[in-house]
Amino acid sequence: MDSPPPVDAFSIPLPTNRYAFPNRQTGWYAMRGQGRLTRERILSKAEPMVLRQGFAGTSLDDLLKSTDLTKGAFFHHFRGKADLARALVDHYRENHSALFERFAAEANASTDDPLEATLAFLKRFESFIKARTTPLAGCIFAAYTYESRQFDSSVHALIAASLRGWTALYEARFSAVLARYQPKIVVSAAELAEMIVCIIEGGLILSRSYDDAHLVARQSRQFRNYLGLLFGKSEQATLG
Repeated sequence: MDSPPPVDAFSIPLPTNRYAFPNRQTGWYAMRGQGRLTRERILSKAEPMVLRQGFAGTSLDDLLKSTDLTKGAFFHHFRGKADLARALVDHYRENHSALFERFAAEANASTDDPLEATLAFLKRFESFIKARTTPLAGCIFAAYTYESRQFDSSVHALIAASLRGWTALYEARFSAVLARYQPKIVVSAAELAEMIVCIIEGGLILSRSYDDAHLVARQSRQFRNYLGLLFGKSEQATLG
């Protein structure tokens, strides 16, 4: 059986060898590796289905058909659909976090200047978007929010905590910028962080609605231009 395909949004490639999961005691432990891949396979199939047709519109039968798994296999990994809902939030957050952490590490390694590093970070994100030929499927957080009655308070709390966590990462970056640069107008790191998160989340909706794969990248570029004007950075520094 082949390895599962990558998720249609910010996915992290899986190992092609289904047994390639190390175990300190036994080395390459096949059963554990296969179980992890089966769980990942379910999540990787469920995420685009939920983004395409909604959580309520994604039945267990549809998911089993797409994964070619039995109900027993599904319930081995998830207690039920509510458990799958929480796992999808974690899966989405972890994949995004890994991607953005990579962008941040590359940007931070390129310069000691916090503003230049922030601009470089955004450029890497834009390059990732511009490499696509189809729009991203969307955001699990937004999809769940629109179907709020399908989930209990713990899922809503998890989504809110995830979004606040992302916003906090941006806020820390902008705090470092504001510590070195004087803005042209009064603005806080929290406001700038909220702005870029809104641009990305809203951009994902418009991108899918307009069938425009690169809309989010264009809006991120406009945000970079705004930062250049706000902090008096040269035009050349924000080009790209």
